[in-house]
Amino acid sequence: MEGRDPVSGVTMGVEEEFLLVDPVTGVTVPRAARVLALAGRRPPPAPGAGFHAELQSTQVEAVTGVCTGLRALRHQLRQGRLRLAAAAAAEGVRLVSTGTPVLACPDPPFTEGERFTRISRMYAGVVGGYQSCGCHVHVGVQDRETAVGVLNHLRPWLPTLLALSVNSPFDRGRDTGYAGWRMMEQSRFPGSGVPPWSDSAAGYDRQVERLVDGGVLVDPAMTFWLARLSPRLRTVEVRVADAAGTVDEAVLQAALTRALVRRALDDLAAGREAPRVCDQVCAAAVWSAARYGLEGPGVHPVREAQVHATALVDELLDRVRPALEEAGDLSEVQTVLAKIRRVGTGAARQRRAAGGAGPAGAIPMLVQQTAPGAWEPPERVRMGVR
Repeated sequence: MEGRDPVSGVTMGVEEEFLLVDPVTGVTVPRAARVLALAGRRPPPAPGAGFHAELQSTQVEAVTGVCTGLRALRHQLRQGRLRLAAAAAAEGVRLVSTGTPVLACPDPPFTEGERFTRISRMYAGVVGGYQSCGCHVHVGVQDRETAVGVLNHLRPWLPTLLALSVNSPFDRGRDTGYAGWRMMEQSRFPGSGVPPWSDSAAGYDRQVERLVDGGVLVDPAMTFWLARLSPRLRTVEVRVADAAGTVDEAVLQAALTRALVRRALDDLAAGREAPRVCDQVCAAAVWSAARYGLEGPGVHPVREAQVHATALVDELLDRVRPALEEAGDLSEVQTVLAKIRRVGTGAARQRRAAGGAGPAGAIPMLVQQTAPGAWEPPERVRMGVR
């Protein structure tokens, strides 16, 4: 996009999770603390942006500041990736954006910290080696009552956002047969999946409190729902997408998510209640999206019928087209969608890059598309071979 961003009145921000891998073997390595220390030596790319640790010491996170347009968001996403990639290279490792570890690896140590320790003790084997990475989109909604209504309207569309984002076909050296295996990993946690319907902010809080009181969540700030009210910010946080292979795909998730929120706000203002889609049908739709991505059937949560995944994408785009046009985002969204349909989702590209070499063959492609131009591979390095 050229020129200045149009001002939409609805803000957004993105959190991106990445893995660190050995440049020779492609196996994940526990260097997060050192990489984050290097990345943090310079001022952040924008106010509110920064870099953070995750549960596992093989993972790092880049966070954008608050953005009103896609141009600023794209710049911050690119700068965050370049900064982390440069810090990783200085530590002798590489940054990759993929939903799950591509190659077999030992369980890494957990990141130090009291809360991480509580999480590791509560979930035991479920989090042992859990190195899943996602792309989380925050969209500003000023009051919690409205935000709960927005969540209700988002529920049917979360599986389609997942299908567009799938980027985890491999897991620890095997082809899982899924396009988005990360979602299968996440489903092991209590209360995962599409958030339940809530009739009010108080009702939403009661549902969270029940899980905390039942001893399955560390605290009210921790839920595993694929969309939720942010525990820290005045935002709706959508966490359904796999780690985005490219900046373009992260921008696409942000643009579509914001447009869905804007459409939900319009529906709420007009008194249109969200469809009360069945929890089990939503779960089936999430599973189908994770299994096939865009290359097979999907489940229509409202019609409760099997349709092709691309038909769901077309329906989503029709639903949010006015919001995208108003924000000036439609052309960019259409361009990225057309590219995905032409070259495939992240999962399809990983499988194509792997070819006959097996999962290790996908690593160079992942490194290069995560932060293009951030580094040049050593001449004698062959990923996956010592």
